[in-house]
Amino acid sequence: MTEIKKDALGWRMKFGVLGPSTNTIVQPEFDDMRPAGVTNHYSRIQNGNPQAVSNESFLAGTQEIEKLTFDAVHWAMNVDPGHLVMGMSAVTFNGGQKGADGFIDRVKEASGGTVDVSVGSHATRDALRAYSGVKRIAFISPYWPAMNEIAAAYFEDAGFEVVRNTCLKCLSWTAIAEVTRETLIAELRSLDGDDVDAIVQIGTNLCMAQLAGEAETWLGKPVIAINTATYWHALRTNGINDKIQGFGRLLSEF
Repeated sequence: MTEIKKDALGWRMKFGVLGPSTNTIVQPEFDDMRPAGVTNHYSRIQNGNPQAVSNESFLAGTQEIEKLTFDAVHWAMNVDPGHLVMGMSAVTFNGGQKGADGFIDRVKEASGGTVDVSVGSHATRDALRAYSGVKRIAFISPYWPAMNEIAAAYFEDAGFEVVRNTCLKCLSWTAIAEVTRETLIAELRSLDGDDVDAIVQIGTNLCMAQLAGEAETWLGKPVIAINTATYWHALRTNGINDKIQGFGRLLSEF
């Protein structure tokens, strides 16, 4: 009988994490949420860093990232991961739920069909469903209006009413990580209202995992950060049900 060998540190799960080379937030946030016996192995998508992003160039940039993703998948597979986790979100909203399904299928194909994949769009959808009674949402992104329209269409397709949304129009991929806590707090308060059941943050290079958890206490409703939702989805999909504190109810209760 062949002995099944377990990784010394990742004895429960090794995640292959795929993220843009310009993303500085996903890796530390995922590591902060990592339970014992789970390891994260980051494979960088070799994208550029445009310095004057607009509606048109933002969409073009996401297309570049999507094309380059599959090379990063090949490198991630070198560690023999048990699951792949997308550390970028924009392209996973394209084409609604079917579009996200198609993207997942392409990533699986690039991996050799051996592992499942967690993506931000489906993860935030499933996170919203984990909270009872969420029907009307608002969301914040670092994107430009054209991308917010695509994300809003995804959430509507998933059965949620998007009451309002805001985009920060960041001028480069690295500028997303430079958005201050104070700006994010102000934007969350602006998005909130009695007509909103939950607030979602998308854009994986926006630093929101811990802040979203804090915001739930002073807004009194679910506030879901995409990195938290994606990592939660990856853990729970693989039967890892540890309750992790400091990132809101999603990881501590569900």
